[in-house]
Amino acid sequence: MILLQGKTLKEQNILTTPHDVPAAKFIGKLAKYLKENVDEVQPPAWAAVAKTGSHVEKQPQDASWWYTRSASVLRKVYVHGPIGIEKLRADYGGRKSFGTKPNHASKAGGSNIRKILQQLEQAGLIQTAGTQGRAMSPKGRKLLQEIAQDLHKELVRAVPALRKYQGE
Repeated sequence: MILLQGKTLKEQNILTTPHDVPAAKFIGKLAKYLKENVDEVQPPAWAAVAKTGSHVEKQPQDASWWYTRSASVLRKVYVHGPIGIEKLRADYGGRKSFGTKPNHASKAGGSNIRKILQQLEQAGLIQTAGTQGRAMSPKGRKLLQEIAQDLHKELVRAVPALRKYQGE
C-alpha cells in the first residue's frame, strides 16, 4: 500500500491529465467533443479546399480535419504552452519535395492555425499569454482533464491491466 501525505492512492483523488492517455485516442475524443459541443469552433468556407502547408500536395481528405487539428492544437497548448503560432507551424510542418533535389523542412500554413487559435480563444478554452503566445485557460484545462479521465476509464474497462498505472 503506497502512502502519500497520510493517505493511500485510492483515498486521494488522482487526476488524470492528457499526459496520461494515448495522444491519438485523446485527440479523436476531443475532436468529437469540439464538433458536437463547441459552437465557436467551425471550419471556415475555405477549409474544404485549402492545403495545410506548402509541403503537402492536396488538401486533407478527411471532411472533419478542422476539428481534429483544433483538438491537436488544444492538446499542444496544454502540453507545451504557452506556445505561439510559429512553433505550431514548425510542429505541423513537414518535408517539402523538390523532385530530384534533396528534401527540405517546411513550415505548415499559418492561417488555419491562427484561425483555430482565435476560435479556441473565443470559446474560452485558451487565452493570450502576452508575447509568449497562447496558454490554457482554467476552463480549457478542466475540459481536457475531464476528457482524459473519461478516456482513461474507457481504456481501463477495455484493458484492466492499465488500472495499476493510476493506483486504482
